[in-house]
Amino acid sequence: MENHTIVTLKKGEGRTIKAGGAWIFHNEIDTITGRFKNGDVVTVHDFDGYPMGKGFINQNSKIRIRMLTRKPEQEIDDVFLRMRVQNAWDYRKTTVDTSSCRVIFGEADFLPGLVIDKYEDVLVVECLALGMEQFKVRIVELLKEILAEDGIQIRGVYERSDANERTKEGLAKVKGFIGEEFDTNVEIVENGVHYMVDVVNGQKTGFFLDQKYNRLAMQRICKGKKVLDCFTHMGTFALNAGIAGASDVTGLDISEYAVQQANENAVRNHLENTVHFRCANVLDELPKLAQAGEKYDVVILDPPAFTKSREATKNAIKGYREINMKGLKLVKDGGYLATCSCSHFMTQELLAKTVREAAKATHKRLRQVEFRTQAPDHPILWAADESYYLKFFIFQVVDEK
Repeated sequence: MENHTIVTLKKGEGRTIKAGGAWIFHNEIDTITGRFKNGDVVTVHDFDGYPMGKGFINQNSKIRIRMLTRKPEQEIDDVFLRMRVQNAWDYRKTTVDTSSCRVIFGEADFLPGLVIDKYEDVLVVECLALGMEQFKVRIVELLKEILAEDGIQIRGVYERSDANERTKEGLAKVKGFIGEEFDTNVEIVENGVHYMVDVVNGQKTGFFLDQKYNRLAMQRICKGKKVLDCFTHMGTFALNAGIAGASDVTGLDISEYAVQQANENAVRNHLENTVHFRCANVLDELPKLAQAGEKYDVVILDPPAFTKSREATKNAIKGYREINMKGLKLVKDGGYLATCSCSHFMTQELLAKTVREAAKATHKRLRQVEFRTQAPDHPILWAADESYYLKFFIFQVVDEK
């Protein structure tokens, strides 16, 4: 809990939080006065004693302090937590379809290390920071109260704090119910498409909500078209293409479990005659399709993050270049390519450069239709670069003439 420890920064440090970000790294700190244990809320001072706010400290992590508030006099109590949760919910109500959405997005909602997704009447919680552990259950209670005020009754809460980031914080991985047990298969509807979300076994918190409006943007383009959806996961882009009236859709994924879910989702939407899924390693499969002379009106590339760290970015660039070259070869002259990256290390500029190289290598010309990012329920907090991760390009592909 809160104590009177004061953390003083070195002169010239704290640039991130001065710009509006949320993190203080281990090498930015000069002195710590007072007794504390990891996870405690401490007050941060600039080198000259100027109070900069409060955050929780963890000496297990390179991200030494995650800021909770800019107001040094602010008590981190129930009133504070309610305000943060209410603000997060009000923002979603204004900006997105809230039937299923991310309600709390960590640092970008000023609740660092905490993610809460709402799938219809179920909440899925992911806590990635030691200091947030003590507030987690209370925040869930407050969120349920706030949703109830809008007539939304939550029937169950499930925790998916099983990501590797927890080990960096000195935390064990946790997975299980918060409160009563309930049926963890949840049917959601997004852009008119029905999905069954398995919050226990699905990727991350069960479903990728961040591509919601990118999938919607593809509906317009896929009508009447022959479509290839690579790394389809639960079949999301493929099913959006199908519901928009695509003539023939193929979805590929390396995971048998994902393909099984995707096939079930196709049946759920009465699309099993036009949308087909199969298990394949996309990198191997695309050259085989090209060799067989296959061509598509629309190719969608939604690969997993090839890089989780700055060090691995070089190899990732090779991976993105390769996948885009293989994808471009399958697009008909005048057809469309959607390509994206969900790694924040793969910046917009870097992804653009990589796709440009792929187009050059395959003698294709690209006409940009639009550039998009993650849905607004995953707000991008300027100065907190890690909150901006999804980059999504739609191109028309024309042969060089």
